[in-house]
Amino acid sequence: MTTKDVNLNSSSKSEILIKEPGPWSESWYNLKKNKGAMAGLIIIVLFILMAVFAPFISPHDPEVQTMALRKSPPLTEGYLLGTDDLGRDMLSRLIYGSRISMTIGVVSVGISLVFGLLIGVISSFYGGWLDKFVMRIIDIMLAFPYILLTIVIVAILGPSLTNAMIAIGISQIPKYARVVRASVLAEKESDYVLAERSLGTGDLELMFRTILPNCLSATIVQATLGVGEAILSSAGLSFLGLGAQPPTPEWGLMIASSKEFITNAWWIVTLPGIAILLAVLGFNLLGDGLRDILDPRMRE
Repeated sequence: MTTKDVNLNSSSKSEILIKEPGPWSESWYNLKKNKGAMAGLIIIVLFILMAVFAPFISPHDPEVQTMALRKSPPLTEGYLLGTDDLGRDMLSRLIYGSRISMTIGVVSVGISLVFGLLIGVISSFYGGWLDKFVMRIIDIMLAFPYILLTIVIVAILGPSLTNAMIAIGISQIPKYARVVRASVLAEKESDYVLAERSLGTGDLELMFRTILPNCLSATIVQATLGVGEAILSSAGLSFLGLGAQPPTPEWGLMIASSKEFITNAWWIVTLPGIAILLAVLGFNLLGDGLRDILDPRMRE
């Protein structure tokens, strides 16, 4: 055997040992190349860390009032971002507000995602009168402006943080139901589904084990964008007095309770607004990046 043959054999063995990257590794690699998505991910991680470790990183109790220091500007000794109209530390209230906003976003999207997936999968899989009936209800819900439908639901349930999360979750169900329905309709007549059906696979297994995993790409993108929308909606409800109630350190409520001080204590209104802006921006950037990664047409 010549040296050339040995080199060829060794190179072929090395090629055999090379494994192609899995779907998760490839997605993470593509995500790292998307600067906008990585910026959004960094923002989200920072807010999540703030929410989880709020009791440890918060310099003061967010509800303790120090009337002698009310409306102190930023960089006041002991109060990095100043105090509000009742002498409460702004930085501490913003940190604890991230915990509330992240919870609202995740819980609201969780409610709408679970019910939207169930409605979309079942109605599109069986079709017929069931699909028509469900879709007409979805059309009626979509006919209402999103924020108006949310306000109506909160008005029926009563103003509170929990009811605001439920209302936002119910209002977003039609979006997920539509997205999942369209994906299932495109997949349920595929060859692999027909093959599974010919083997005697039951309907539940076909829906949730065979078809649904192949329809989650668009749903993941929608859910990521939906978290930002839920945070913005909860802030709007709290601003109107239908969400969190005083003295809860929720960003929208902080803006509503201090809007009259915008001319003489700008930081009390501006800082919660900036927090809302950054949180929503982070989820929107990440959602756009995931869409570019998970959608084959965008990859092309």
